[in-house]
Parts: sequence; C-alpha cells; structure tokens
Amino acid sequence: MINPPSVPVQELVDGGITNTKGLIDVNPYTLQHARYENIFAFGDAIDIETTRTQHAVVAQTPVVKHNVLNYLAGKELNGIYDGYTYIPFYLSHSHATSFQHLHNFEPAPMNHWCPGYGQFGRRYFSYQMSSCQKQGEKFTSFKKNNGPPHWNYNKQFDPLESNEYLLSEGVDIEALRSFHKKGGVSTV
Repeated sequence: MINPPSVPVQELVDGGITNTKGLIDVNPYTLQHARYENIFAFGDAIDIETTRTQHAVVAQTPVVKHNVLNYLAGKELNGIYDGYTYIPFYLSHSHATSFQHLHNFEPAPMNHWCPGYGQFGRRYFSYQMSSCQKQGEKFTSFKKNNGPPHWNYNKQFDPLESNEYLLSEGVDIEALRSFHKKGGVSTV
C-alpha cells in the first residue's frame, strides 16, 4: 500500500484539537472529542484503531449526525460506531477480494466472503470497480436525493444500556455516559 506523505492541519494543531500524532483525539464509540465536548470528528482525521477508508467514513457519518443532534438537544449520545470498515483488495488487474473489520482490527462477520481467485475473484473485481465509484458519487454529490443529508443518514440507535455491540465488547456504559461532564475535562 502506498500512502503519500501528509501533515496535520496547522490550525487544528494550534487550536489544541489534535494529539501528538496530529490526529483528532475522539472517543472511538461516540466520535466526540476527548477534551472538548462540543467537537465531533470523523474520517481520516481521527485517531482510532480502524482503517481509514471511504466505507469507514460512510459508517461514521450517521453516528456523528445523530450524536451532534442529541448533544444540541441535551440528550444522551447513544450513536455508537463499532469500528466497521470495509477494504477492497485488488489482487491483480482483474481479481479482487475484501477485508472487513471492527474496532482494533477484529474481523467482521462477513470477512473474506468472496475468494480472490478464479471466476469469483474476476466477477467481484468487476463489481467492486463500479460499486466503489457509485458509492462515492452518491455520498458526495449534491444531486437531488444524493449526498448529505439525504443518503444513508437516518440510522436508528439503541439506548446505551441495550446496545448489543457495547455489551458484547464489555464496554463500561457508565464510563461512556460520563465521558464529558459540563464544564469538565474528560479523563477517560
């Protein structure tokens, strides 16, 4: 994998928004800033243990939207990001497979569902080439019924005490609830 060199945005560094790595330090579940309760972030700029992909941003966006609206209304932040990301692996000029994972690179249930060789790998490559482009266009375009806030944004979230993902991971619900106290700085 080739990644071009990048530097953090100087305004964010000067404002104390980023950590020592130049990434925005957020709660990995609610995507709320670790020190400033009125800041939410998603995408490549955040410092969580997941792969930075287009699919991760699409999965993070409804969480941030929901939590920002709840924060503004004074409600509990119950939008939870499970770390889901999907990575297409292009194995050759005509073969592909995929990798899906959750937080801390724990494989997702449908991980490697398609073999990367033979007829399946070729058909999946063809599907991936058109699917990723269409998803990107749908998510970022400003055509009617595409892009924010029309596409993939109205996700429903369970209350924290009954969130299956948090319960299965053994996350301390009360610590998550008290992540920010009005006027205080988080120590989580």
